[in-house]
Amino acid sequence: MPPATPTTPYEAFGGSATFTRLVERFYAGVAQDELLRPMYPEADLGPAAERLRLFLEQYWGGPTTYGELRGHPRLRLRHAPFPIDAAARDRWLHHMRVAVDSLELAPRQHAMLWDYLERAAHAMVNTVGGDA
Repeated sequence: MPPATPTTPYEAFGGSATFTRLVERFYAGVAQDELLRPMYPEADLGPAAERLRLFLEQYWGGPTTYGELRGHPRLRLRHAPFPIDAAARDRWLHHMRVAVDSLELAPRQHAMLWDYLERAAHAMVNTVGGDA
């Protein structure tokens, strides 16, 4: 019997293992970034990493754990306390690009994931400043 065709992007991307690798690689960069690291008030980046992983998994059709634990994502509202300018957005995108590229996804999946992350990053900008 041939393997089942993935029915959601979550499955096509490789499921939880892929999102775990993505988030681990991303936060390895953030942990060393003098601009972004102060935006994470917790001493340990683990809780932020877990929230991002759960959100991304749910967004792409995986388990709904994020919603069960935290409710509606309300991304702009949750990011409002942090001044996010163009420079912060670009640094975030840099670390996320490294993480996405490290996954070695098929071109279609890579493009889908990157397009979403890039649009989301631009939507989180809430402060004028930084490099435009």
